[in-house]
Amino acid sequence: MSLGACNVSADPLRGLCPSGLLPPKLPSSASRRTLLFTRSAPSSASLEVERENRVEDVQSGSVTLADRLRLGSLAEDGLSFKEKFIVRCYEVGINKTATVETIANLMQEVACNHAQNVGFSTDGFATTTTMRKLRLIWVTSRMHIEVYKYPAWGDVVEIETWCQSEGRIGTRRDWILKDFATGEVIGRATSKWVMMNQDTRKLQRVSDDVRDEYLIFCPRSPRLSFPEENNKSLKKIPKLEDPAQYSRLGLVPRRADLDMNQHVNNVTYIGWVLESMPQDIIDTHELQTITLDYRRECQHDDLVDSLTSPETGVEGVPELHGINGSVTAMSSDEDLCQFLHFLRLSGGGLEINRGRTGWRRKSAR
Repeated sequence: MSLGACNVSADPLRGLCPSGLLPPKLPSSASRRTLLFTRSAPSSASLEVERENRVEDVQSGSVTLADRLRLGSLAEDGLSFKEKFIVRCYEVGINKTATVETIANLMQEVACNHAQNVGFSTDGFATTTTMRKLRLIWVTSRMHIEVYKYPAWGDVVEIETWCQSEGRIGTRRDWILKDFATGEVIGRATSKWVMMNQDTRKLQRVSDDVRDEYLIFCPRSPRLSFPEENNKSLKKIPKLEDPAQYSRLGLVPRRADLDMNQHVNNVTYIGWVLESMPQDIIDTHELQTITLDYRRECQHDDLVDSLTSPETGVEGVPELHGINGSVTAMSSDEDLCQFLHFLRLSGGGLEINRGRTGWRRKSAR
């Protein structure tokens, strides 16, 4: 999901990206009115009331058929959302494993379902009541995904997601992906979001009113899918300058790439970044990490150039000492190779996106 045109200026926070992986929304249904807009943790009594109201919603018909059938629900404390997905045949690539675009789409889906489940509006992409009154929206500024093991066709993946405050200018959403059959952590992701005025396209600080509206659904103490120190999700991405070693020029957004706001969905940007990867790396390696900084959105009539070059002088990737579950060991990264990426508008050269990917050698099957 994406935004309207964003002008990049001297303000480093201007011109950020299309929304798609959503921060939480404000309660709007009758079942959410029992929760107080407070930063304190919900009591067991209030959670019990919430559960009773959910049953009442089902009986009254205010809970949709999709709500009753999807394999997802809020955690017992109400501060995160888990959902299970079966990997379909059309979601895998030539190796019969899910593509990174599939992973990103599932993350987007569970984030949207989380927002809906806590009672937020479906027409504002996780906007709160105050945000809708002021015509404010959330936009993604950074996305970082790590995949330790790709699920295969027919595997069941369980994804947990939650949101929390990110300073005074935005929010953060995290994900943990597990193989449901074994409980193994197979991936993690994190994202950062800022608030933008839908009409002026200018960024705006998160007010206390907005913060209070969504904080009731956030962990009371920081919970991070990645440790904050020595992790690749925080590493700055330098701008890739011409001439790039590899390129694909004149990429055209398809109609199927547009979201309900008539802007290019942010998962499409992942595909465009990978379009300029050298074929010999695609044949021998698989994507382990991808980080994208969103600078400007793309609309349906734009042409896009995808540029890629190897990142030189990169130190070995350290082993992750994970939290919220054990991480597949990644200490042997001698074969990991990294690339820098740059998406720009054809002709004018305006920057849309810059990225970094890390690739591990494919294991023998």
